[in-house]
Amino acid sequence: MATLLEPGMLVRHPDQADWGLGQVQSNIDNKVTVNFEHAGKVVIDMRRVLLVPVTGTDHP
Repeated sequence: MATLLEPGMLVRHPDQADWGLGQVQSNIDNKVTVNFEHAGKVVIDMRRVLLVPVTGTDHP
């Protein structure tokens, strides 16, 4: 899954809905840096958390 995430893609954290929408900044060796609306920049280890990609129909 981590290999599918590219900079610019929108994602959500499955366990942190209050973080809001996030935009992928980088993806290196299963470490994805995401800038979330309400949590700022967070580095996610994709071996522990699977971020949920957001398509154009998933958000306003």
